[in-house]
This record gives sequence, C-alpha cells and structure tokens, in this order.
Amino acid sequence: MKLQSIESHPILDIPKRKLVSFSFNGNEIKGFENMMLSSALFMNGVKIFGHHHKDNSPQGIYCANGQCSQCTVLVNGKPVKSCMTALKDGMKVNSCEGHPDLPPIDSQVKTKDPILFETEVLIIGAGPSGLSAARLLGENGVKVLLVDDKDRTGGKLVLQTHKFFGSQQDVYAGQRGITIGNILGNEAKKLENVEIWLNSNALAVFRDGIIGILKDNQEYVLVKPQRLLVATGAREKMLIFPGDTLPGVYGAGAFQTLVNRDLVKCSEKIFIVGGGNVGLIAGYHAIQAGIEVVGLIEALPRCGGYHVHESKLRRLGVPIYTRHTIISANGDGKAESITIGQLDENWKVIPGTEKTFACDTILIAVGLTPVDEFYGKAKDYGIPVWVAGDAQEIAEASAAIFTGRVEAVKMLQDMGISVDQNLKELEEKAAIMKAHPPAPFELDLPEIKKTILPVFHCDQEIPCNPCSTVCPQELIHIDEKITNIPYFQGEKECIGCGRCVAICPGLAVTLIDNRKDNENPRVTFPYEIAAEKINKGQRVMVMDNAGELGEFEVVRARILKEYPRTQLITLSLPFEIARRAIGIRPLIKVEYEPIEMYHKAPVPDDAIVCRCERVTASEIRKWIRKGVTDMNQLKAITRAGMGACGGKTCTILIERLMREEGIPMEKITPGVKRPIFVEVPLGKFAGMIDEEEK
Repeated sequence: MKLQSIESHPILDIPKRKLVSFSFNGNEIKGFENMMLSSALFMNGVKIFGHHHKDNSPQGIYCANGQCSQCTVLVNGKPVKSCMTALKDGMKVNSCEGHPDLPPIDSQVKTKDPILFETEVLIIGAGPSGLSAARLLGENGVKVLLVDDKDRTGGKLVLQTHKFFGSQQDVYAGQRGITIGNILGNEAKKLENVEIWLNSNALAVFRDGIIGILKDNQEYVLVKPQRLLVATGAREKMLIFPGDTLPGVYGAGAFQTLVNRDLVKCSEKIFIVGGGNVGLIAGYHAIQAGIEVVGLIEALPRCGGYHVHESKLRRLGVPIYTRHTIISANGDGKAESITIGQLDENWKVIPGTEKTFACDTILIAVGLTPVDEFYGKAKDYGIPVWVAGDAQEIAEASAAIFTGRVEAVKMLQDMGISVDQNLKELEEKAAIMKAHPPAPFELDLPEIKKTILPVFHCDQEIPCNPCSTVCPQELIHIDEKITNIPYFQGEKECIGCGRCVAICPGLAVTLIDNRKDNENPRVTFPYEIAAEKINKGQRVMVMDNAGELGEFEVVRARILKEYPRTQLITLSLPFEIARRAIGIRPLIKVEYEPIEMYHKAPVPDDAIVCRCERVTASEIRKWIRKGVTDMNQLKAITRAGMGACGGKTCTILIERLMREEGIPMEKITPGVKRPIFVEVPLGKFAGMIDEEEK
C-alpha cells in the first residue's frame, strides 16, 4: 500500500526520514521513525484505533494533543496514547478493543524514590508565551526550568505555515508561524540559565508547592519552584450532534498536527465547522496540502476570523455558509458525509434548508478553552503563580508573545529585579492583539495613474504593519495605530520590488504597473498554494472577493530571495478589473454538489456528550430535569466526566445542556478537578524499573 504522506508542499520542506517497519493487528506496515504513532497509522489508512468497551463504537483520533485517550492502542501489550508515542522499528501495535487487560503480577518489581529538582521559576508550556517569558527571565539572571509535553518547542506555532499579523518589530509579523516558533525556541535555548525538558508532561500541582513532572515520558520527577508560570495553551471545544464521535470527526488543531507537523495526507475531502481564524486557516492549510475543502459553515451572520483569511478561501472556490449549523455527521463506522442546515433568527434550523455533502473528514473549529487547571490549583494552594498566553485568555499567538513578556516583567518585579521594559506599553500592545476584529468595510481603491504603486485590499482594521516596514523607498505608511489601514504616499517613485506583496500575511497587496500600457496594466499577485510553481505562459484564473474575473496568461513569475516560499505572479489585465483583482488560482473547476441520500432528521438526544464513557444528551437531560445541577452528582450517576480525559471535553457541553434546560450558571455546582490532570501509569509514580524497557 502506498503511504499517504505529503511528498511536496509549497511552504514546508520535506525532510529525509528513516522508514521503519511495525505491525498493526498482525499486519506489517511501515512508517517514519520517531513520528507519532497515530500519524503513522493514518499514513497507512488506519483511522479506527479500537472500539469502546461500552457499546463497541469505533474509536479514532480526536485531539492529537494528549488531552484525551480516544487514540489509545496497545504497544507491545501496554496501552499508550498513540498521539504521544513515537514510532520505533519493530513495534507490535494492536487496536484497543474494550478495556485492555492488566499485566499479570508474577514477579517482584524494583522501585526508586523520585528526585527533587529545585528552581527559581518553573514554566509549564514551551509555546509562544512560555518561550517569551523564559527568554526575558533568563536574560535577567533568573534560573528557569521550561517543560513541555511535545518533542519540540514552539507550541502551536509548529503547525502554522501562514504568515503572522502584528508588529514586525515586536512579534516577527510577516514571518510564518513555524519560523517564529524556531526563533523563539532558539532564543530560549541559547541562555545558560534556562533548562528545557521536552517530552515531559506536567501531571499535578500539590499542596506543598511541588509540581509532578513525567520527564522524558519515563521518569517521575518532583519540581519545587519558587514561582510558577502556567503557559499551557488551550484545548479545542466540541459540539454535540448525531455522529459527533465518528472517526473522521475531530478538531482543526489535530488536522494541522497531522498535515503540517507530520506531513500526513490524512484526508481527501474535508468540511469545516466554524469560521473563526482556526477554521479559516485550517482550510487554507488543507488546500496547500492538496486536500479538497468541500465547504465551511459559521453560525453567526459573518465569520469571526480575519476577513483576509476568509477572502483567501472564497477566492480559492471554497463555499462559505454563514447562519448555518451542523445537523449530523453521517457514515457507517466512519465519517462519510455531513448534513448542514440554515438557521433562523431564533437559532433554529429552517425546514427544507438541509444539505448533505460527501466528505471523509469533518473539522470542528468552534473555539478553544484555556488549559488552566494548573493555574487554578496553584492559586488554591497559595503558590506564587502567574498565567500567560491562551491559558490566560484565548487570542492570537502574537498576543501570547506579549502576555508572556508581561507576566515575566511582573515576576521580575515580584523578585525585586528592575527590568528595562515598559509594563504599561506591553499590556496595551497585548490588548490590541487580543481585540476582536471589527466588521470589514467597503474598500476605496485608488485611481490608477501613469505610475507603479501597490494596492492595499485591507478591508478590516487588524493589527498589522509588515508592508510599511519593508518598503525600501519608505512609501508605505500606517498612521498612529497599528490597526490603521496602510496607504501609499511619498515623493519617490515605487521601484516595483514586490516586497510588500510578498510579505503581506493576508495576501492582500497587489502591485499595479501601467507605465507602458494604461489600458492593460500589469498586476502582480502573491501565490503560495501548490507545490508546483506557476510558470510564464501558464493561464490562471483571476479572482476578487466576489468571484472569478476571468482567465489570463502569466507574463512573469519570480521569487524574491527574502521570501522563498511566495511566488510573485504578474499578469496583464484589462484596466476595468486591474484594481479589483486580488488573487489568482490555477485553472481547476470547483464544483460542490450536495448529495441527497444521507438526509435525515436530527436526533439530538442520541448525540454523545461524554466521549470517554459514551453518555448521551438524553441521559444528561433526564437527570437535569430531575433537579440535578451538581456536576459531581451527575458524574456519580452517569459516569460523565469519569473517563480517561477527566471531563476536559464534556464539562462545557454538560453546562450548555443545563443552560438549555433553564439552569443559570450560578446554580450549577462545578465538578471537583482531578488532582492528577493527565493520566499516567502508576508504575511511573513508584519509579518502577522495568527490566524489559531498561
């Protein structure tokens, strides 16, 4: 069987990787050494990793982030999370059918006490906020231990192939997320007093100020910090609908992990639920990886993400349905289609508006929830603790860089260390990056005179300034606030270098040159979709935000040395469309016709709320209607929240059901958090020495 791996990509380099053999349910297959086991299985077309003990329902990947246990498999007879287990040659992997068997107690085991590691500051999470804080603390002489459960630093930045917004000077705007992640990681690694533990899971915060860490996923270590910074990021929210636990229904972040981190062609056709930045960007990443995006729905009247991200998808032919919701995911043992419907002003599906589309993957991108359990428990125990990034407030990665610096300054002040940082200014910049984008507006495009100039198709005030910083003639300006729209003005003439076109994160700058032909000016566009480059003489489709403007021939194709992943494509266009044209795409006919065979009425009571214990909405509603508003009592009755993930997903869904039943939030008794936030084999706590592993 041909491996379903990505062999070429317009942004990502395809590294040389060692191919190794392993078995799954007795069949020998291959994968790349040290890639996550879940990705290796996906690459071999395996998307069902086992079946649930309660109802034999198929289990597949869900979070790909170690937060749940849906991807559990047996490796050499032991249950592991496949998304957190690196592939090794000769592994014997079996699907997890029901409960795995406990190992026999047939010999005495050797144990050892955990070591105690002391540090001035412990930072949990090596994403943009944790790395930024570690750098500032380390530069000021503070001894820092930075831990992260992944095999590399950068957090979610390692999944982001698009260019980032914000300030070029402050947060590396105009660079791609993967590049920013490398920059931040390298800055922290070169500091002698910053120690980094990767593949190391923070497990628990204890009353005596000690934090339990599973170092290298092997050794249980106790860490005693004087101060703690929680920078653990966020986890994805889920929706309740029939078919919500089918393999093939998972979060957009899990999809980006498979595609952008592990280079797995995990789908052929995807449908996206949610029009925030996460959903819009995931759609763009899918197209870059050669995966068809059948459509995207958003329940609100307009998408909540940046309009430039939405416009990129629309120009590439992706249908976007606002005021729509998912009715069901359909399929026999796996996702095979999605049924959607239009919402009225009362948020009810309008009868007769149902449409069903064939797809093999449904991405849920309806928001994020802070991973803040460590922060809450540390506060309960009186441990000096700070919180940054998405664990503090859900926002863009650029905001997380600022909040990491803000909290680091506060920690330094608490230590009595003076620092050359303006805290108020940092907080103001963080607030700008966190702000929800306003509604887009109608563009007032400039008149085209006998000259060459950039045209800014920026129709929304969002923080962004790279175009104004790269112009060698200093002709592009942004007045006062970084959220203002850029404009072209100056005494010098534009030299047509194209830097502003290449660096724009929103692909929203074009360059018009009508010095030689005013009737058919030359227009230069950015292009970074397919791995195959567009060549001179090739015909492409020219687009504006409303649709297609026609087919035209490429008269020039070039790549600037500073921006090797973005092609600059120049066309000669009629005067009347030159100003309106925003982007191009290859000549591919895009047709998305709904199929009717899967139409079915929604069955919301059958929807699974607790994935781990397979508890339905009807079971939860029954007890709510009997007066149960205590999450702990509900757990004891139904087992909802008692599964492997510890209620990380179902808690907010149960709260939503309670609100639907008319229970106000102040009447809901919250559940008691588990003392251990991530499940771990008991032998690790005992320091058990496994002779076989040794």
